[in-house]
Amino acid sequence: MIIKLLRLFKILRVALRYGLDEIAMSGLTVPRTAAAIKFLLFWRDISAPRGERLRVALEALGPIFVKFGQVLSTRRDLLPSDLADELAKLQDRVPPFAPELAIAEITRSLGAPPEQLFAEFERTPVASASIAQVHFAKLKDGTPVAVKVLRPNMKKTINEDLALMHIAAELVEKLWNQGKRLKPREVVAEFNKYLNDELDLMREAANGSQLRRNFATSDLLLVPEMYWDYCTSNVIVMQRMDGVPISQVDRLVAAGVDLKKLASDGVEIFFTQMFRDGFFHADMHPGNILVSIDPATLGRYIALDFGIVGTLNDFDKDYLSQNFVAFFRRDYKRVAEAHIESGWVPPETRVDELEAAVRTCCEPIFDRSLKDISFGQVLLRLFQTSRRFNVEVQPQLVLLQKTLLNIEGLGRQLDPDLDLWKTAKPYLERWMAEQIGWQGMLDHLKDEGPRYAHILPQLPRLLHHALSQVGHDPNQELFKALLQEQRKTNVRLALLMVLLTLTVLGAGCALVWLFSGPIEETMDDQSVQLFSPIAPIAPPSLPDAVQPPRYLLGDTISAPLSVPLSVPLASSLIGHA
Repeated sequence: MIIKLLRLFKILRVALRYGLDEIAMSGLTVPRTAAAIKFLLFWRDISAPRGERLRVALEALGPIFVKFGQVLSTRRDLLPSDLADELAKLQDRVPPFAPELAIAEITRSLGAPPEQLFAEFERTPVASASIAQVHFAKLKDGTPVAVKVLRPNMKKTINEDLALMHIAAELVEKLWNQGKRLKPREVVAEFNKYLNDELDLMREAANGSQLRRNFATSDLLLVPEMYWDYCTSNVIVMQRMDGVPISQVDRLVAAGVDLKKLASDGVEIFFTQMFRDGFFHADMHPGNILVSIDPATLGRYIALDFGIVGTLNDFDKDYLSQNFVAFFRRDYKRVAEAHIESGWVPPETRVDELEAAVRTCCEPIFDRSLKDISFGQVLLRLFQTSRRFNVEVQPQLVLLQKTLLNIEGLGRQLDPDLDLWKTAKPYLERWMAEQIGWQGMLDHLKDEGPRYAHILPQLPRLLHHALSQVGHDPNQELFKALLQEQRKTNVRLALLMVLLTLTVLGAGCALVWLFSGPIEETMDDQSVQLFSPIAPIAPPSLPDAVQPPRYLLGDTISAPLSVPLSVPLASSLIGHA
């Protein structure tokens, strides 16, 4: 608890130091509160732009908040452009942890110290990031490998910081008038998912293995092999890859790499991952991309760090392909229709209005080289349009947008004159033809062959069953069953009412018999009045000739009131019931 309080105090101190409260308070509906806080904290200097202050504050809070800022930078549908642009500059600048801790983690995870597992092990790490660090080593057979080790106590630190982030997200949503639109709790939940995916190094190894299998026959991309006997959730061992970071353009030129071809290959790799495989590397910043200068593989891309990947299902791929082809053909009406058909835009949206908005965003970028196009600005305008039309931004498409921005940065470095549209259009049209034409149909039949082999022998039985059900309404049968059950319930209730009536009448008659005693043969007028309250009794002063007749309970009363009178009365009541 004390550690959490100290961590919370540090976060508050950093936030106040860099004026993050000023960013939040600017959206308060009560401006006096913001003015009062500004007056009380007059001593600080918050003259720097708010985006820069936010970036520096996240760097001061440590690697987890840096990672959070990197994730936030991809949500241009939520953040203002100045904040998103500044957060995109965040990089993992984390000092390595002690080699002794790495050796202890390797020993604990793999069951033996490095000197027993490897022929050589370099104690000094070659790379260090917020989640893990990498050491070079050699297997017993001399194979050079890279050993990636998770930072100690990362899960505990992350859980503590995430708990504080959840609290902060709730406060932002309640206190800021833009809070609900920014969806802070959803953003923190998304970040939680990303972090937990990266914390499981076995998951990263599986992602790398899948990407390697997808490009096994390709001459464009190299992916390291995973050595599964040395892989756990906290330690993984992979093939060592030698190359030049893609950001070092001068070294690539000196090594004889064709930069124009390299840029074009990068576009093809991106669209191949997206449309052919539906599985793409979603963290393609320059630190994770190398270029091979080995004569046998000169100019090939080398992918590293597979902690964050994106996936697209058939619906996503179809949606994206139709949109890209429509964009390249400048068919903005088809773009608008595809958005509405996908269900990501409210169905009442007018096609012509959405078409006009998309045209306004995209028309200015055509017939221009990549150096004259800012995808960031295009995406920003598209996201502004999406907010206007209440477009639901899909998480997988946010990762795709992040990857596209990385591709833009790489393309600008390698070949500023690259025309992304002309490079991608033939590939997309070829892919669409393969999906929709005869070849696509044959490929789909081949993929569905095992299922058809199982279903075809069952077709006669299924057809007979379907025909036998024609005219048979299962709802009608259910209604009849319910009606029959209701009738049974009604009968039971009627019998219960009869039994209750008989019981009450019997008890009443028994009480009358016990307390009244027998009725004599001759009854006086008073007795008659007691048992015949409806009998009109004439005054005694009238003559007998004009006295009205008396009405008694029976013609004659010559016996005690017992069974002979109670039986017809009960029978009459039961009959009425």
